[in-house]
Amino acid sequence: MKWAYALAVASMSVACSAGATGADTSTPAAAEPAVAAAAPRAPEPAARRAPKPAARREVTVPSGTTLALDLATALASDTSQVEDTVRATLREDVKAGGQTVLPAGTELVGTVTAVERPGRVKGRAKLAYQFSSLQHNGARYEIRTEAIAHEGEATKSEDATKIGVGAGAGAVIGGLLGGGDGAAKGAAIGGGAGTGVVLATRGKDLRLGPGTNVTTHLTSPLRVSVKG
Repeated sequence: MKWAYALAVASMSVACSAGATGADTSTPAAAEPAVAAAAPRAPEPAARRAPKPAARREVTVPSGTTLALDLATALASDTSQVEDTVRATLREDVKAGGQTVLPAGTELVGTVTAVERPGRVKGRAKLAYQFSSLQHNGARYEIRTEAIAHEGEATKSEDATKIGVGAGAGAVIGGLLGGGDGAAKGAAIGGGAGTGVVLATRGKDLRLGPGTNVTTHLTSPLRVSVKG
């Protein structure tokens, strides 16, 4: 019995020792993954950014400013009519406040205001027009300008020549036919014929082709929107 009791005690001692000193065979818990820091947001591509509108300001072109122009429309006293459209472009820059406000090439639009053909006895051809608007940077501006008037050449010397030639020819013919008396009569008849030619013939019509240089002036201030 003693040996059985001793064996049981020894078995219990071994079991307790093994429980106290045995290695931990359990699998350690997996470490919690670290929370990743939020990545910074990439800047928006330049192409997607809305462009900032260019700064603009109003500049006043004063009344009296000279406008040097090139006509873009052909005009003539025998074909043009009142209220026909007239176009022209600036031949030179218009400056105000130390900067170019209206560059050369700016288009102006207006209308014919008067047309007069030359008379058969006297009078010259006349043509007048005026500009009322211009186009700049896609915007239309109302303007007021002086009327531009043209007058045709006088034909008095040519008329006198026609009458003189008629009188001279009549005198020669009259002299051949009837001596001195006939020459005087012939001159009167010839002169009358020459006058008839003048009365039946108009003077020279006035014609202005594209590219004709003309000049006018603003008759009221013009406010224009410019960059800067």
